[in-house]
Amino acid sequence: MADRDGIPIDFSAEPSGEDGPGKVFDAGAPGKSIKVEEALAALALALICLISLANVLVRYMTDVSFAFTEEFSVFLLVVMTLLGASIAFARNEHIRITFFLERFPRPVRVLAEMITLAITTLLFSMVVYYGFLFTLDEYKYDEISAGLGYPSWIYSIWLPMLAVLILVRVLGRGWLLARAGKSSAKDGERS
Repeated sequence: MADRDGIPIDFSAEPSGEDGPGKVFDAGAPGKSIKVEEALAALALALICLISLANVLVRYMTDVSFAFTEEFSVFLLVVMTLLGASIAFARNEHIRITFFLERFPRPVRVLAEMITLAITTLLFSMVVYYGFLFTLDEYKYDEISAGLGYPSWIYSIWLPMLAVLILVRVLGRGWLLARAGKSSAKDGERS
C-alpha cells in the first residue's frame, strides 16, 4: 500500500471499517454495542429538528417564539455530540491528523496512538470528575434553569455520565491496540 505521493506505507489511514494492513488499529466490527448510542444520537437529532421546525412554524404563523425551546435544543445538542464522540472512538474514526503519522514506521505510529489515547483518557477523566462536582453543586444549591425553571442538575448530570461512556470506548480502543501490539510482537518472534 502507498500513500497519495507513492510512499510505501503499511498503515491504512482509512476508518476501521476498511480491511487491510491497518488492521492493528481496527477493533473489528463494533457490532451491536454501539447501536444504542447511534439510536440515541439519532433521536436527539430528530428532536432538535422537530423542536426547531415547530418553533419556526409557530413564529411564522403567529409572530410568537417558543423561547424555552433553546434550553432543550442546547441540551440535546450536547448529548448528541457526546454520543457521537463515543461512537467515533468505538469505530476508531475520531478526528486525527495523519499527514505525518502515516510516514512514520509502524512502531512510532502505534506509540503515537497509545499516547493519544492516554491523553484522551486523562481529558475525559477530568470531564467526569469536574462534571460530577459541577452537577453536585447545582443539586446542592438548588439551581434552576433560566428558561423553564427545571433543576439544572437534570441537564448537567449527562455530561459526566456520557464522558464515562466515552472513557469506556477509549480504554477499549487502547486495550485492543495493546493486544494487537502484543500479538504482532509474538508473530515477529516466531518468524
